[in-house]
Amino acid sequence: MAVYKWQDVENEPMNPLLNRRVIHGLSMTVAKLTLKKGAVVPRHSHPNEQISMVESGKLLFIMDDGERLVEAGQVIVIPPNQPHRVEAVEDSVATDLFSPVRADWQNGNDAYLRSAGAS
Repeated sequence: MAVYKWQDVENEPMNPLLNRRVIHGLSMTVAKLTLKKGAVVPRHSHPNEQISMVESGKLLFIMDDGERLVEAGQVIVIPPNQPHRVEAVEDSVATDLFSPVRADWQNGNDAYLRSAGAS
């Protein structure tokens, strides 16, 4: 069993507008994301179910079936393999849960985040 403080988890600057802190468990990954207004997470998909909880700010999730504006205090559930893109409408903080573990993040196959920036 492990106990973490977010402030002590390594802060990874993914690009000039996006930082993340990540904890991998045995069967899930949790990440704290800080996005500056204008940050873009490019369209992508993954085999993981994703639950994103917006703590502050507003994030626009763009999917094949439409757009959803998710504000502070709201949660969005994204099914596995659902292509999506995210735009920070304002400075935002979100906590993302993924199941199973984000193996692509563990093995460094996350270049889509590292090269992303403003749209």
